[in-house]
Amino acid sequence: MKNDSFKTIGDQLKKADSVLIVTHYNMDGDAVGSAAAICHVLRRMGKESWILIEDEVPGNLQFLDRDYTTFDQDVLGEPDVSMCVDCGDLTRFPKRADRFMTGKVHICVDHHKTSEPFCDYNYIDPGAAATGELVYQLIRAMGEEVDKEAGEALFAAITTDTGNFQYSNTTRQSHDIAADLYDCGIDANGVSVEIYETVHLAKLKVQARAMENLELFADGKVAMSYLTLKMREECGAAPDETDGIVSELRSIDGVEVAVFIKETEDEGRIRVSLRSKKDYDVARVAAAFEGGGHTKAAGCTYYGTLEDARRDLLAKVLEYM
Repeated sequence: MKNDSFKTIGDQLKKADSVLIVTHYNMDGDAVGSAAAICHVLRRMGKESWILIEDEVPGNLQFLDRDYTTFDQDVLGEPDVSMCVDCGDLTRFPKRADRFMTGKVHICVDHHKTSEPFCDYNYIDPGAAATGELVYQLIRAMGEEVDKEAGEALFAAITTDTGNFQYSNTTRQSHDIAADLYDCGIDANGVSVEIYETVHLAKLKVQARAMENLELFADGKVAMSYLTLKMREECGAAPDETDGIVSELRSIDGVEVAVFIKETEDEGRIRVSLRSKKDYDVARVAAAFEGGGHTKAAGCTYYGTLEDARRDLLAKVLEYM
């Protein structure tokens, strides 16, 4: 895979007057933080820039959205540049794909190993722990300052995708960039409190409900749980408040692979999250259902019933063990 240089991509952004930014649906910290950082820098450069979204920003990440996001599909008319961050496939933002393609130039910055270049300019690095690391390098290559606001967005991106610098994808680069962000004046503790210590009671209730549905397979090496839409609603939890459940499943002693399956508001559309601890490649499982991600963190959408999803996902996980 041949990447364009950050300078080449930066030059395209510098020439643009308007930039439309998108990231994947079911946004996580890396998606929101990366998009917010580049949007902030572009606006500071005098460019008209918006992040077009199709679902709400998760509650614990809303502090990063300083009037950057919009649901308005008509924003910016035909943008000079359409840029996707933390996703490298039109299927990762289906309700905005047509709008994205109206851009005169298309740019992709991503770190998922399943991504294939589809834009005019691409920088895809599966070795990066977070897309936030790549956006940081892009901003620097453009000769732009990483100020406190951009720095906190990038810190949020990196800390969430590295599991607060605990996951095996964490590298020296992750720490080096974080150290530089401290020098930019970020309030790392404030960011961490917003992300990790601002939990609604409903989230704890829905996590407990998911644990009640826990099943172990393969001599305890595989943990699987699920949530119906009714269960989530009974707990009063928002869709994003199920985030983190799959990581809790993975943390169980002896578990190598964790699978969390949940119904969505769209009938017949099941969201699947996969995690692994050591050598198991969950991205391979996700790819079997037209999903993707990383070796130890991946996901997909299953079209069918919850029961069918549980059966088929378990069969595929066991097949690859």
